[in-house]
Amino acid sequence: MQFLKNGQLDRRWIFLGMLLAIASPILLQVTFPEKPSPKTIDVFNAIDQLSESSRVVIACDFDPASAGELEPMISAIVRHCAMKRHRMIFLTLWLPGAPVIKSNIRMLVDEFPDYRSGIDYVDLGYQPGAEVVLKVLTSNFKKQCSSDTSGRNTADLPITAPLTTIQQVDLIVSVSTGFPGTTEWVQYVGSPHKVKMVGGTTAVSAPSLYAYIPRQLISVLGGIKGAAEYERKIMDHYPQLEANQSAREGIRRMGPQFMGHMLVVTLIVLGNILFFVEKRKGTDR
Repeated sequence: MQFLKNGQLDRRWIFLGMLLAIASPILLQVTFPEKPSPKTIDVFNAIDQLSESSRVVIACDFDPASAGELEPMISAIVRHCAMKRHRMIFLTLWLPGAPVIKSNIRMLVDEFPDYRSGIDYVDLGYQPGAEVVLKVLTSNFKKQCSSDTSGRNTADLPITAPLTTIQQVDLIVSVSTGFPGTTEWVQYVGSPHKVKMVGGTTAVSAPSLYAYIPRQLISVLGGIKGAAEYERKIMDHYPQLEANQSAREGIRRMGPQFMGHMLVVTLIVLGNILFFVEKRKGTDR
């Protein structure tokens, strides 16, 4: 197989190079250092500076197509909230978000066995109705969320019994992609009712939320890079998490992404070199 064909790089080499770039960090378990950005630090501080037993709503509004970027992010946030002993209220406006909540609650129970359902966390599950749900939550919390996924009345659960509106929670964490998502949470809850919010979304969607920072949103995590930086920030403050491999999933996934991006940059440079070399040959003729 020739490296060059008619002055052009044979695409089969590109496919092989991308395979090696992505597979090598996975097989060799190679990771790279992460330095938290100011946006990541702001999200971390929003959670870390809350007093113990604060109520935090965690909205998981995404589907499996975005899970590669967002699952490590939301797991890091849940783990951080548990380290701070916050009380977590899980819900989703997306039907595929329900299994994400279940997965994170399993992680929570496994790593923090003293966390109690109905007292320290509650799963309110899928709430159909898009932005209508958000409007009702701001006027009558228990009308919208009358029971959790186990069928228990939210009026009888210590974590939700005092809530009449969602404005009474201490922080809303919206991890989402698409509609309804963080934008709708800002428009119908955060902005009009002055509720503190942080967001998380895929890398391609993150810039669309930057306009809300810092007034409507404290800050935003973007993609697997944001998740990896957040994991690094948590481990810097809670060194006991260093030995927990599950707490490094975002960092682990950054390896293949970094190597893939480096290959793309290299190919762009190489392509430009080949272009000018061929152009020079044509001029010399």
